[in-house]
Amino acid sequence: MTDDHPAKRMKLSAGGASSNESPEEQSSHVHGLTSLRRSITPPSRSQRGRSQSLSSSAAATPQQPSIKDIADEEDSRKPRVIPSPFQLTHIRDLAASSGNNVDAVRLRDILGDPMICECWQFNYLHDVDFVMGQFDEDVRRLVKVKVVHGSWKRDAPNRLRIDEACSRHPNVEAIVAYMPEAFGTHHSKMMILLRHDDLAQVVIHTANMIPGDWANMCQAVWRSPLLPLQNADDRVEEDLAIGSGARFKRDLLAYLSAYGPRKTGSLVEQLKKYDFGAIRAALVASVPSKQKICDLDSQKKTLWGWPALKDIMHRIPSAQRSGQITTPHIVTQISSVATLGQTDKWLKDVLFASLSGGSISARQPNYSIIFPTADEIRRSLNGYGSGGSIHMKLQSAAQQKQLQYMRPYLRHWAGDHDTAEPSYTSKRDAGRRRAAPHIKTYTRFSDAESMDTIDWAMVTSANLSTQAWGAAVNAAGEVRICSWEIGVVVWPQLYVQGTESATMVPSFKRDIPECLENRTTDTVIGLRMPYDLPLTPYTDHDTPWCATAQHPEPDWLGQTWTLD
Repeated sequence: MTDDHPAKRMKLSAGGASSNESPEEQSSHVHGLTSLRRSITPPSRSQRGRSQSLSSSAAATPQQPSIKDIADEEDSRKPRVIPSPFQLTHIRDLAASSGNNVDAVRLRDILGDPMICECWQFNYLHDVDFVMGQFDEDVRRLVKVKVVHGSWKRDAPNRLRIDEACSRHPNVEAIVAYMPEAFGTHHSKMMILLRHDDLAQVVIHTANMIPGDWANMCQAVWRSPLLPLQNADDRVEEDLAIGSGARFKRDLLAYLSAYGPRKTGSLVEQLKKYDFGAIRAALVASVPSKQKICDLDSQKKTLWGWPALKDIMHRIPSAQRSGQITTPHIVTQISSVATLGQTDKWLKDVLFASLSGGSISARQPNYSIIFPTADEIRRSLNGYGSGGSIHMKLQSAAQQKQLQYMRPYLRHWAGDHDTAEPSYTSKRDAGRRRAAPHIKTYTRFSDAESMDTIDWAMVTSANLSTQAWGAAVNAAGEVRICSWEIGVVVWPQLYVQGTESATMVPSFKRDIPECLENRTTDTVIGLRMPYDLPLTPYTDHDTPWCATAQHPEPDWLGQTWTLD
């Protein structure tokens, strides 16, 4: 199945607002370029406290601390603060006065730098004219652009649109990904930027390269620091520790190599020359493949899908609170749920087991799945216009069985369907309730009760499907993966060295966390939240959004959802 478009064309009744933004409208946005250089690499550590060398006479005669001494001591107790490694995209129709777009990123912020000389776009859907409109106008005809997609059928509408658009741009080349699986999709969402100043950048995100996805849909972006060329005298780094830049480079090159040398060979050869040492993240990707479960050694070769996810989770250092045993909470937040089977075997024994990882806690985690209801789609900024990108099929008896075993895990996206609830006023507001979710995040909170610290977090293109993560091990001892996917995982210890302590905390409406008074760790990392906390469970009457069903009830724009 395709994760981003309904199986049938929907009709919106007259009077509905358009969810798309033209290239010209997008191009008219003016935004500074400083955010392009925003690095997730931890800044150099400041000196904590002052070393004092007291003479014997001074030691014998204690002195009252000066105001400056007290201020220095108080400052030394403050943790180092690192902004969120994940950013949310700018939402076009949110009021500027709301503050909900603070630190948010536009596509032009990423592509608008005139230093870009080559751009590789990996995605499911591409609007080439829209993408070209995001480059600096002085260089957009000079940037070499590679558009990598999975529409291998020559008469596929997506391929015809891309090929027709490329014919208007001599500097754009379309590349068709190898697609051996009938039910697979090229669903990865990544940009690789090469620059005139010999720097490179990797951008992994959740949006299709179409106007609507960068307008009023909630999306996430991870950007690497700007990566320099390796010094020719430097020895090749052998440390492939999980989360290191060297490991990230190895896994990214393995992913790109899977396309074949004729398609991505030139990019692989270029990226080999760059130093990835500043990256603090682990890559988790999927490629169409069959992996022997008895031959999975991540130190020797890159793993894909849920085996890669499971391996990483086992290797993430414990972030358990000292002296406390808490129940962690793993929250899966996605925009599509495929056919998983009539029992919960794959969900529990494959995906949840992979996410639970190592022994961070003595207790088994709680699990939640955030997915919007039909009511939340109706009340989103684009109303039903957002529904074509969000999928869960509910019509057949098998699909109803799947819904029944998933229902205990389901949580609202907006969670504000009844503002009379006492808990509503105490929610920590992420500022994205009305932006329908196309974002995909997987997050482990340390404590299911407070949900105030985070063990790890992942942004990825992968939804809830066996095609994306891989099926269960088959009789031949193989894990079969159908689709191309890519994501990144981060956790607190990546941002400190040695014995320093670190905490990752939810951050709301901005990338830098607040309320640090009670933090006792050396470093605090924010994680920008796309959804409110605490979560709101589905009631028995709540229905997940289904794009393949009729929705005659008008949305807030007066539109109805009907099918051909």
